[in-house]
Amino acid sequence: MNVKEAVAREVILRALLDVIGPAYQQARAEAQHLLDAAEKDHGTRQVAAALPDGRQIAVVSLTGGTAEAKVTDERAFTRWVAEGFPTEIERRFVTTVRPAFAERILNDLTATGRTSWADPQTGVLHEVPGIRIAPSRARTHSVRFAKTGRADIARAWRDGHLAALALPRPTPDPGEAS
Repeated sequence: MNVKEAVAREVILRALLDVIGPAYQQARAEAQHLLDAAEKDHGTRQVAAALPDGRQIAVVSLTGGTAEAKVTDERAFTRWVAEGFPTEIERRFVTTVRPAFAERILNDLTATGRTSWADPQTGVLHEVPGIRIAPSRARTHSVRFAKTGRADIARAWRDGHLAALALPRPTPDPGEAS
């Protein structure tokens, strides 16, 4: 391949990616919405994907999101630590919680999914201010291709069977003449 062929190939693939990329994101969002609804309505967490001829090409499964404790009000959290655990405060020009202590508290709160923390030394239950349990990774879904799924898709593409099912139609450039 010479340089002209290489750059032409790159440009063509880039133009196709510019069309297919957003179409994929839209299709993924629509699939997520419908998977969430199917789980809510029927408890469905997995759906088989098939080509128009019925060959199964993949299984799509819901995956749960995760949540973790996050400091949302640094001043309230620091004030609470300063009052109850003064040795965990570092004083510089500003007052901050020692990172190792903050990490320990946040890990404990993440593990319990609550903003109440039990001091392991005293057993005292503290409601920790300035913290909330927030999503850290959105709920999503995964695709596991069947053993021959990718090859079956490539064959269907070569044979022209995917155009109506999945391929976006390029929109004409407004500056182009028809």
